Amino acid sequence: MQQFDFIKAVFEFVILIFSLCVHECAHAWMASRLGDQTARLEGRITLNPMYHVDPIGTLLFPGLMIFGPLFGLSMFGGMLVGWAKPTPVITRNFRKIVRDDNLTTLAGPASNLLIVAVAFIVLLIDARVVPNGHSVVLGSFIAALERVEGFTPQPVALLCALAILINLMLCIFNLLPIPPLDGSRLMRNILPYNAVQVYDRIPFWVSYLLMIFVGGMIIHAFVSPAINLVLWGLLHI
Repeated sequence: MQQFDFIKAVFEFVILIFSLCVHECAHAWMASRLGDQTARLEGRITLNPMYHVDPIGTLLFPGLMIFGPLFGLSMFGGMLVGWAKPTPVITRNFRKIVRDDNLTTLAGPASNLLIVAVAFIVLLIDARVVPNGHSVVLGSFIAALERVEGFTPQPVALLCALAILINLMLCIFNLLPIPPLDGSRLMRNILPYNAVQVYDRIPFWVSYLLMIFVGGMIIHAFVSPAINLVLWGLLHI
């Protein structure tokens, strides 16, 4: 196990936990703004991980995906996603139930995109102020994607690059219309009543299989162009 691989894994784990906390906090904040104080009363409008961490979805599952390959457990490598404790929402407290429920749902993925934007801006600033910054930032971003022999990434640039990659995956993953992801709430709000009854009876094991197999393909299909767009931006700064 190389020292860089371990440091990168630690960065990924910390960023994932932080991003999941921001995601759930955004749900809680938006629900509160729109009239439902349930999450606020439970102390969920905070970035404190203690209020959001799910032992399996935030710690065990991501931990296996991140640290597993370092110890020869290659089966756990690949797509990096996770989940936190769901934010409690009582839709009858909203003034306009469907609209406000959709806004509350979209606040989570939108917060991940906000992290992507902030991280990209930091990379742009880094490229301007650091000596040979353009090459350092570009090399660090590529190092976040794959090993670059003979190159030591700058910690700030590597951290921002990983934040962009992880939050793009989280955003797209959560928008999948698979229960219990955010996208399933959006789907329920547009389906007719009878279809919702069938949709709600999808077995949990079917959802997990869809998330693992179909979700992985969809994430790859959308994240790859987004990464290419970021690389294009870094090449032309």
